Amino acid sequence: MKTRNTVKLSLASLTAIFAMLLGFAVPSAVFAQEGEMTVATVQQVDLNAADAETLAATLKGVGLSKAKAIVAYREMYGPFASIEELTEVKGIGGAILERNRDRLVLR
Repeated sequence: MKTRNTVKLSLASLTAIFAMLLGFAVPSAVFAQEGEMTVATVQQVDLNAADAETLAATLKGVGLSKAKAIVAYREMYGPFASIEELTEVKGIGGAILERNRDRLVLR
């Protein structure tokens, strides 16, 4: 007589699997054990030192073209004095700034 192996999946696990199949980001807390929370770290990038490839890889909504515009702006006008100055770069608006605020640092 054959026995079936059953797998118990929680609703959070099923949601995470479904979201991954659809290409959505899944918070790492979904994979934590019950009663346990994990904190995902956000990669930060120095707006005044990073090259275009690093900016494009780190910032949401910023591809290589916009990243090159950020580097060109920095080369033309000098280091960014504030994170908000990023909106002076053509193609970078308030929405992109807010989406990436926690990823940006100035050193």
